[in-house]
Amino acid sequence: MKACKAIGAALLVLVASPAWALDSYRYLHVTIDTPWAIFLFLLPIVLSPFILMAVLYWRFAGRKPDHKD
Repeated sequence: MKACKAIGAALLVLVASPAWALDSYRYLHVTIDTPWAIFLFLLPIVLSPFILMAVLYWRFAGRKPDHKD
């Protein structure tokens, strides 16, 4: 079974063309705006825990802890 995988991988390497790798970038449309788009997409994901923490602190800041004796 291992030999079959090795032969298959060797055949794929021999058949693969470097031009196929260049064609994969045709549909990505990477421009100078791409890093900004990634940054603006990830910014709310990173900041949402801090916003939630601030809201929860603001909501429960004036309450005294309940003591059940």
